[in-house]
Parts: sequence; C-alpha cells; structure tokens
Amino acid sequence: MKLNYYAETDSLYIDLSSKTSTESIEVSEGIVVDYDGDGNITGIDIDNASRKIDLKEVILNKLPAELQAITA
Repeated sequence: MKLNYYAETDSLYIDLSSKTSTESIEVSEGIVVDYDGDGNITGIDIDNASRKIDLKEVILNKLPAELQAITA
C-alpha cells in the first residue's frame, strides 16, 4: 500500500494494489474508488484532501508490514 499526496492538486491517492484499474466510481463528492477487472479495489483518490482529512498525522497500528518513509 502506498499513500501519495500531490500538493499541486491537493489530492491523496491510496494505492492498494499493483493491478491496473479498469473502472472508477465516485462514491462521494471528490472521492473516487478504482477497481480492477475482477472487482477488487486497487486505489482510492481523494480530491481536496487537505480539507477532508488531517494530512499532518498518519498512524499505523499493528500492521504486519515493513515501513518506508520517502520525503520530498
């Protein structure tokens, strides 16, 4: 899973899979869910992210994953 924030468009993309998206559905104003050909969620796009969520804090709790921090 990757979290990608694009300041120039104030959008946050949560990349959940390496599979290619084949369908996108806007589930709420400015929130689009992407699906692969099998109907699995591949990602979530949040427009105007800084107005909808707190981008200054990310808390990961009990995830069985290796963490990588990439700063721009």
